[in-house]
Amino acid sequence: MDNLLKHDLGSLVTPKLGAAFGAATAGGTGDNTAVTGIAVDRFAANMPRAAVVLVLWQAALAQNATLTLKTCEIEQSADGQNWDATKLVSFADPGVVGTGGAGGSTARGMVKLAIDLSSAKRYVRFNHTPDLSAANTDTSNTAVAWVLSGHDSLPAV
Repeated sequence: MDNLLKHDLGSLVTPKLGAAFGAATAGGTGDNTAVTGIAVDRFAANMPRAAVVLVLWQAALAQNATLTLKTCEIEQSADGQNWDATKLVSFADPGVVGTGGAGGSTARGMVKLAIDLSSAKRYVRFNHTPDLSAANTDTSNTAVAWVLSGHDSLPAV
């Protein structure tokens, strides 16, 4: 294997933003509300056959209150406008990803989901739903990133 490839992971993958940064307030705006992902054009990324989707999160949580991620799914589309009714992948919900510590705390983390894209259509997007257990005070922010790999040719550096 070429020495560059052994030490340059960036030459083997293509990162993409997967969703607008989302904010939620317990019992209010964004809480238990689906976040629809940004369409990723696989053709423009040299047709990757695999990906890792990263859901990054941060939450200010009251003691023992939780942030749960649910309805994690990947949709596909031939044209980027009309999305298939049947999901490409519906992941088992990651469940509770953060719990407030003594007296309340800020928790941070990441959920990693791997996907085989070899049979996917040209466009894919990742959807998820953040759900805060407390009412009115807790807040969370989520962001989604794709790490695309297994390209037909190496991505441009």
